[in-house]
Amino acid sequence: MMRQKILIIEDDPHILKLIQYNLEKAGFECRAAPGAAQAFEELERQKVHLIVLDIMLPGGMDGFELCKEIRRKPAWTAIPVLMLTARAEEIDRVLGLELGADDYMVKPFSPRELVLRIKAILRRGEPAAASSAPVLTAGQLTVDRERHKVTVAAREIQLTAMEFKLLVLLLERRGRLQSRERLLNDVWDIDADVTTRTVDTHIKRLRQKLGKMGKYVETVRGHGYRLRDEESSGE
Repeated sequence: MMRQKILIIEDDPHILKLIQYNLEKAGFECRAAPGAAQAFEELERQKVHLIVLDIMLPGGMDGFELCKEIRRKPAWTAIPVLMLTARAEEIDRVLGLELGADDYMVKPFSPRELVLRIKAILRRGEPAAASSAPVLTAGQLTVDRERHKVTVAAREIQLTAMEFKLLVLLLERRGRLQSRERLLNDVWDIDADVTTRTVDTHIKRLRQKLGKMGKYVETVRGHGYRLRDEESSGE
């Protein structure tokens, strides 16, 4: 069985060695890049299953800008990104998630927790169970699980792995209220260092990407979210 490839974008050789040792011990294949230029080369060269990204990088592009660029390219947009950084302020965490990161960890970190989080993120992107409907629809929105493809009015929408899982869950439970805590448990899998603000940030970005169908993701103030239970928008 082919090992999943992790791209580690980190300029500190000691931290890089620590991450690489623990991930390889857990069964992953690792590639390293000290900065944005080398990261782009690695992404062009081979398929990557997940990116571990530092924010403070040398050169003219930091981790925030690099994450934004990765999300702009269709071939890379679905690659999960875990930001691993010394920047612990909430504003940095929120910005990272708004730019498309799937998770955010602060240094110093537990190598064991890092491995668990990476495994949890990768599980989110696994194919749905055979008993689940392969295609989900709501009005002009269509989600093809097997092809990991989302379209609105026949126009394809690029979603990250986390956004895709969140949308699928809302579609499966259409019309039913989902609390932020329930979404955290069912979508993010683990509790450590993930807050309800994370849910709000991903919902906001998902709405923006869905365009006219975004209004069907409703906020129930003080409680959570639900996908409106209507067959068609009529628009």
